[in-house]
Amino acid sequence: MKITDLRCAVIGKHPIVRIVTDEGLYGLGEVEFTKSYLKPFVLHFREALIGEDPTDVERVMLKIRQRGSFKPYGAAVSAIEHALWDIAGKAAGVPVYKLLGGKVRDKVRVYNGSIRRKRTGDRPEDYAADAKWMMEQPQNFFMVKQGISFHSNMKDTIEDFHYGVTQKKAGYHGAMDQGVISERGFNHMLDCVIAMKEVLGDKVSLALDCGPGWMLPDAIKFARAVEKYNLMWLEDMLTGDYVPWVNPQAYRELTISTSTPIHTGEQIYLRHNFKELIETQAVRVIGPDPADIGGIAELKWVSEHAYMHSILMAPHGTANGLLGLGALINVCATLPANYIAFEYPSASDPWWEDLVVGLPPQIVKDSMVDLLEAPGLGLDIDTAAARRYLREEDAGFFD
Repeated sequence: MKITDLRCAVIGKHPIVRIVTDEGLYGLGEVEFTKSYLKPFVLHFREALIGEDPTDVERVMLKIRQRGSFKPYGAAVSAIEHALWDIAGKAAGVPVYKLLGGKVRDKVRVYNGSIRRKRTGDRPEDYAADAKWMMEQPQNFFMVKQGISFHSNMKDTIEDFHYGVTQKKAGYHGAMDQGVISERGFNHMLDCVIAMKEVLGDKVSLALDCGPGWMLPDAIKFARAVEKYNLMWLEDMLTGDYVPWVNPQAYRELTISTSTPIHTGEQIYLRHNFKELIETQAVRVIGPDPADIGGIAELKWVSEHAYMHSILMAPHGTANGLLGLGALINVCATLPANYIAFEYPSASDPWWEDLVVGLPPQIVKDSMVDLLEAPGLGLDIDTAAARRYLREEDAGFFD
């Protein structure tokens, strides 16, 4: 089998990768909806892939892996890797999880980081009402994640929240503000945590997406202040999101200062950039994204390495779309006992649920997702339905 073409079309907001072969099989991959601009980066790899056997996934990846980088530029490589595994599974007639060593769980646990409504404000009562709404959703999530501090609007809406420079209309998703947090800002965040925990109790766990942007002394002080609320984790306080470095030494100092679990990793590309973070036990939880780290095999390697160092695994995935959901389900079915849950990616537009074939009517039940048993990653696109969302320049995408 040989690759005859690599195609990419932006459908809605997502760049969708389609690898075509001379035997009629094709594979699909999906880039986060926040990265519509990455289509040219995907197509940059076309000449390198044509003529290769897509079922030799690692051999193909050796040609392109070094051309990716930290979020967002690992996404093109990652989506191609997903499409290669999709073909490999279809060629073998098995779900991809079988090719990754087989399942260790029949259902995969997920948490809510994407099913949202617009919050009424940034006051404690607004956060409490939002937590109550998420708690009442039919998926019955065991855990919700909420943005605070630099990963929320409160840095703009709370007067004198911090003493750093505040960016205005930066023009980028994930633009980073930084600075020392004021006493007023600190107390406001703490009041919001208390308000949410009063609603959630111990029935639904709470994690906080915090930054990046904190200075280390503030991070230590806050992590200690919330210890009694038994949070699942504090995420990306120092680096993370679109920050193209890791800073494990600072994370280790934060981690050993508190019993509150510290989490990072969504922006990190390749296992090599997790090495020091894991081997120095600089965090308690890592959250690589299979659509950024370099693919699902890369995520599995990192998870196994973290397991040997007693570090927990909670993959990121909020914007990965429904095809990205297929990749998350397959790889997370194979992960070791350090696995907690992955961040469930809901459809970025309601019509995606009409385009993606292979999902049950209710995907999440009691915070669990069934494995996908169709060959490959288990999902496909209804081409007739999808054509209406294609741009004129992508008219031949499904041919």
